[in-house]
Amino acid sequence: MKLALLAGCAAAVMSLATVGSALAADITGAGSTFIYPVFSKWADAYKAKTGNGLNYQSIGSGAGIKQVEAKTVTFGATDKPLSDDELTKNGLVQFPMIQGGIVPIFNIDGVKPGGLVLDAPTLAGIYQGKIKKWDDAAIKALNPSVTLPSAPIVVVHRADGSGTTFNFTNYLGQGSQDWSDNIGADTTVEWPTGVGAKGSDGVANTVKQTKGAIGYVEYAYAAQNSLAYADMKNAAGKVVEPSLDSFAAAASNADWKNAKNFNLVITNQPGDASWPIAASTWVLIHAQPSDAAAAGEALKFFDWAYKNGKDDAKALDYVAIPDSVVTLIEASWANITSGGKPVFAAQ
Repeated sequence: MKLALLAGCAAAVMSLATVGSALAADITGAGSTFIYPVFSKWADAYKAKTGNGLNYQSIGSGAGIKQVEAKTVTFGATDKPLSDDELTKNGLVQFPMIQGGIVPIFNIDGVKPGGLVLDAPTLAGIYQGKIKKWDDAAIKALNPSVTLPSAPIVVVHRADGSGTTFNFTNYLGQGSQDWSDNIGADTTVEWPTGVGAKGSDGVANTVKQTKGAIGYVEYAYAAQNSLAYADMKNAAGKVVEPSLDSFAAAASNADWKNAKNFNLVITNQPGDASWPIAASTWVLIHAQPSDAAAAGEALKFFDWAYKNGKDDAKALDYVAIPDSVVTLIEASWANITSGGKPVFAAQ
């Protein structure tokens, strides 16, 4: 996997075209950092198969939404679904592309990955600045056999508009009424404490370089950067580790068939094996694209990824969208039209 940093910020840009410019056939997209690692793998394989590249800017869900609304890219990717009103206002449709897990990451000397257990109320207390040290009684109660330092907790959060932040804060609100009432869940919030970092790469790098730090990223970023991650106590009261199995257990509860416009958030799902901070990424594309050929190429890429990208997704601990849901999604593509004709069907 190739992760590149934009100058001056930690946003990755993937361009699998000739150096210096994107070819006319390249598909353009922007948004979610959560999906970037698997998009990168899929793009390599798709270019080798078809010769068509993907130019994807991993700049965060908020910025991706703005770019697709402005029609500067063919599609956006967001980890926060848009409401019915937002979709209608901007002439967009959305559908899920992948599912996975968000993990708390930390930098504590002597504590290895999975060596720390956290839960929603404790995480909320940390991110509210109410729990200030690693040996706080609330953390020690979850980790009675772990030696924790009496050191300050350095809270790290996203500085940009982020769907990862939306899912993380949505989860915190389910564990803390105070968080829900006073801070809420969104791509950006008024953080009570902490330092901001741009993109998932920025959060990962800041935590890696800062003793006593805690942050949150999609699991692939933790694995790629050899970062320590916390196990979590889930809605069933069971301690689970982040893994493909626990992400899949949470995702298995998703009732996409009855979710209008595929608007469904999967944090804090029931089940003994469910990872509590599970998340999805949605693609956003115009229902009546100004460039029908570009939209058609994008849909062909998504169709290929659904059908041929499961192994790459699994290797990165993402949960592929089930075939039954893909059938629903591709049926919805009949609503993406040009001149009254479906763009995908015309390919």
